[in-house]
Amino acid sequence: MSTFCEECGAPTITQCPTCSQPIRGYYYVPDVVGVGEEYKPPAFCPNCGHPYPWTERRLAVVRSMAESVPGLTSGERGLLTNDLDDLVRDTPATPLAVSRLKKLLARVGTEAAGMLKSVLVDVLTEAAKKAIWPK
Repeated sequence: MSTFCEECGAPTITQCPTCSQPIRGYYYVPDVVGVGEEYKPPAFCPNCGHPYPWTERRLAVVRSMAESVPGLTSGERGLLTNDLDDLVRDTPATPLAVSRLKKLLARVGTEAAGMLKSVLVDVLTEAAKKAIWPK
């Protein structure tokens, strides 16, 4: 096991910092070729529901970006920040949050929308991503 993350350099953790529940990971079996999708670390602890540190950092970046996106009113910035909780989890309010985010992305211009997308794709639920950026 690595001591530090190969992508971001953060110390590697094996348990939730909030509740100490082990983090589910890739199950390695020696001499067996892995089949299927590449392992993607979970965003939230299934035991306590808190975001893992990598999720918290990405959300902090989006919140910070929301404060500097040109063309948004302070109310729209607040909505975007508040809607993040419903965009990273599947909740009854997720469709409303998706609708508002789509409208905001259409208003801010392609450069700002692209910057937000580059961070959002790593934290949004699959359903939210498909609704916002259908292929």
